[in-house]
Amino acid sequence: QVQLVESGGGLAQAGGSLRLSCAASGRTFSSYAMGWFRQAPGKEREFVAAISRSGSSTDYASSVRGRFTASRDNAKNTVYLQMNSLKAEDTAVYYCAATLRYSSPILKHFTATSANQYDYWGQGTQVTVSS
Repeated sequence: QVQLVESGGGLAQAGGSLRLSCAASGRTFSSYAMGWFRQAPGKEREFVAAISRSGSSTDYASSVRGRFTASRDNAKNTVYLQMNSLKAEDTAVYYCAATLRYSSPILKHFTATSANQYDYWGQGTQVTVSS
């Protein structure tokens, strides 16, 4: 089992940047495909970004593609979400998630883009973008 702790959220101005981090416990971090999701008040949780176990493949929601970048450092058990050109509509609680379902060697480049593909979740970090 893995525990996930997000950090890096806060208040930013529209057009600004933030970098979220998600630190994972355990020694098998490279076995987990990782994802970022967000939930705004009154809305359902939505997919933001996914990164494969190897870090070589990423996938993004259309609303953030070209502005957000997911990356990971398996040596540090950490996944990141660099958020640039922030917009007011990016305001939400951001969650990182992990899954072991794709730990087969042939799936090292697989990205999981649906919440129901993930088994472990962090507590979330608030991102607020002022316009």
